[in-house]
Amino acid sequence: MLALATLSPSFAQQRTTAPQQAPVQQVPVQQAPVSSQPAAPAPMAAAPQMPAAPVQAAPVPATSAAMQSAPATPDAVALASDAGRTPKSTVTALRELSPWSMFMSADIVVKAVMIGLAFASLVTWTVFIAKMIEFSIVQGKLRSALRKIKDSRSLAEAQFALGAKGSVLSALLAAAMNEARLSAGISSDDGIKERAALSFAEIVRAEGRRIRTGMGLLATIGATSPFVGLFGTVWGIMNSFIGISKSQTTNLAVVAPGIAEALLATAIGLVAAIPAVIIYNHFARVTRGYLELVSRSSGAAARLLSRDLDRSHGSTHSRAAAE
Repeated sequence: MLALATLSPSFAQQRTTAPQQAPVQQVPVQQAPVSSQPAAPAPMAAAPQMPAAPVQAAPVPATSAAMQSAPATPDAVALASDAGRTPKSTVTALRELSPWSMFMSADIVVKAVMIGLAFASLVTWTVFIAKMIEFSIVQGKLRSALRKIKDSRSLAEAQFALGAKGSVLSALLAAAMNEARLSAGISSDDGIKERAALSFAEIVRAEGRRIRTGMGLLATIGATSPFVGLFGTVWGIMNSFIGISKSQTTNLAVVAPGIAEALLATAIGLVAAIPAVIIYNHFARVTRGYLELVSRSSGAAARLLSRDLDRSHGSTHSRAAAE
């Protein structure tokens, strides 16, 4: 009984202090303190007891314990959800990034820009085909007319050689004959030639204006299409950033489609502008060549008029000498 009384204070103290100690992995075997008083003799020799095996706690991984103990923040939850959705979103975005799908999913303003640029490109190629046909016809007709009147000696003979074919040379010859008819009885040849030259200049300017029809449209398309496409790009990127702020994520699979739609507007603008500039420069060279042919025609009509005037004055002088 004395031994039990002696053990009870120590055991109570250990029980009170046990919750304050840090958790340990091993539980050591507690030994009873040795009492100063002699113990009562044992009635019989007891077998020595084996020490109790230490109880080890199961090891807990540090990362798992940290993850369980750390509170889940909103950023971590959003990052985990984005990481889980990334493969599916990426596959969907890659599957949908085609020109037609980007056009269909674009904003209404970007769609209007794309449609306008596509129409401008269509107009460019329409003007190209029409002007190529027109230039080939008028140049061939004018060269043929110049060859036909090469050996003509008068305005009447030149008109007869040309026939009823309409060309700028026919208009020049008709203006020369009309001026000679209206100036009949006037002895000043210089005045007749000057008035005829003014009529020729008006015909040449009118032909130049006619042949340049559509060139201004090409110049406008070539100059403005890149800026129109840039406007569509800026508008689309602005909408993309607004979508990023609403979704609160910078995942590339979320950002890429909107930026691709915006860049498509710039691409269409360049597709419309580059051919327009090249075609305009080509037709500017062709127009200069054609106007040179028109100037040659004007000179040919002026020479025929001068011959007729000299011939008429020569016949007048011969008749006067005969009288």
